[in-house]
Amino acid sequence: MLTHIDKQGNPSMVDVTEKQVTRRTATARSVVVLPDEVLQHLVNGDLMSKKGPVFQTAVIAGIMAAKKTGELIPLCHPLGMDNCSITIQVNQQQEIVIDCTASITAKTGIEMEALVGASIAALTIYDMCKAMSHDILIKETKLMEKTGGKHDFKRA
Repeated sequence: MLTHIDKQGNPSMVDVTEKQVTRRTATARSVVVLPDEVLQHLVNGDLMSKKGPVFQTAVIAGIMAAKKTGELIPLCHPLGMDNCSITIQVNQQQEIVIDCTASITAKTGIEMEALVGASIAALTIYDMCKAMSHDILIKETKLMEKTGGKHDFKRA
């Protein structure tokens, strides 16, 4: 069942009037693959570019974007998040792993905010590194976990 379609088949915002207020959390992950000519600029856990510290800037951009999710995705409810945090690490495969975790106590979930935060952090890394190489791949963005609401979810 598509929740954003009304009985006439038109786009519709989900009515959350009757839903219970619960604590809701979501974590989303984006993975960015950078070529060696970019990774060689990794210093003390951050990439340094002419535009400044890449990961620090991506964290700020991701949090700002998560806060604006209701403005960016047409049928999302505008939410006042209780918290949003982003971590960026380099994994064993030399990929950049961005995790965005958002939380709220509300009638509707926060997974879109986490997905937007992780996505924009990844796009910010691309933007800040593209002068060094255009051979950058945003490999994936996916929901890792959500709690609260009707169903909890955790990716294996």
